[in-house]
Amino acid sequence: MSLNEPISPPPDALGHRQRLRARLIDGGPDAMADYEVLEVMLFAARPRGDTKPLAKSLIRHFGTLGDVLSASVDELRVVDGVGEAAIAAIAVVREAARRLAATQIADKPLLSSFDALLEYCRIHISHAKIEEFHVLFLDTKNRLLKHERQGVGTVDQAPVYVREVLRRALELGASNMIMLHNHPSGDPTPSRADIEITNRVIEAGQPLGVKVHDHLVIGKSGHVSLKSRGLI
Repeated sequence: MSLNEPISPPPDALGHRQRLRARLIDGGPDAMADYEVLEVMLFAARPRGDTKPLAKSLIRHFGTLGDVLSASVDELRVVDGVGEAAIAAIAVVREAARRLAATQIADKPLLSSFDALLEYCRIHISHAKIEEFHVLFLDTKNRLLKHERQGVGTVDQAPVYVREVLRRALELGASNMIMLHNHPSGDPTPSRADIEITNRVIEAGQPLGVKVHDHLVIGKSGHVSLKSRGLI
């Protein structure tokens, strides 16, 4: 055999891969368990051999497929068997999901496509390990001008600076805003502080012509819209 010939996976591994691909194509993602989806993702990282043990190890370590996809490079590296190729395979899927979600809301009034907006927010912050405060700055037609992370905090709080939020809105020429932050605990129930800071931003923005449409709290178990709850 020539040294330049590609090395193929063993027949048993090759057959397993073919069956997984067929299930994914014919039955869709719902026909596969989380670890099997991860197996297929890791095919590119491991051209030879069985990716099932590594996929199961990652799910066991992080808990869910979503947690694997949102894990940082440093967090992935501590899992035995995870190399640069596997990290790249996971990172590219995460980035593709973010770009797809951004495409769904691009150049569209966000208030008319709430489901797409919510999916965009979930992908960006629902799995964050610490609390993050973000702002979506919108134009007069409620189209996205800029998405910015305004504050990073601890596991149960993130700083919100009213003056900085409004200064940035004026800089960008934003007429409207949607505030959002995550609850790493998974429970999206807003705290009293969440409600109070939202109302402070609303009050400060009124004389400047900047309106806060909503404040979304995102958790792994769901979301809460302060506006829908009548809290703002």
